[in-house]
Amino acid sequence: MHQYAAVTRLVKQGTGKTTLAIGDGANDVGMIQEADIGVGISGMEGMQAVMASDFSLAQFRFLERLLVVHGHWCYKRIAQMLCYFFYKNIAFGVTLFYFEAFTGFSGQSIYDDWYMIFFNVLTSFPVISLGVFERDVPSDVCLQVSMKTDLR
Repeated sequence: MHQYAAVTRLVKQGTGKTTLAIGDGANDVGMIQEADIGVGISGMEGMQAVMASDFSLAQFRFLERLLVVHGHWCYKRIAQMLCYFFYKNIAFGVTLFYFEAFTGFSGQSIYDDWYMIFFNVLTSFPVISLGVFERDVPSDVCLQVSMKTDLR
């Protein structure tokens, strides 16, 4: 149905906010693809919505956990990852700049090419571990807070 996609597009353009669309069948695929975040629920109507979505759920009741718990954790992880990314690259760039200033901007590099590659590989491990292990609050605390606040 093109009407679902049109409504999603109008809401997204009219409000300028992030849209989330939930669907469970082939008629919802356009809406899911038009939304910023698409959630497909596997059900009796087939797997078309699940295949077109960003996230898939087995049942509708898992939606709260996806949005509240995993959304909170993902937001925190991305914020910390960005800070680490800027710190890592600024620290690396400043050392290169100081060396270039010291050598009169000769174009010679302080590091061998392999060291620069290994620097990026080795400094990716903290970000990977952050993504796997970081949970600032337990999931039950996230769910309790979401029950007490009005989500708008």
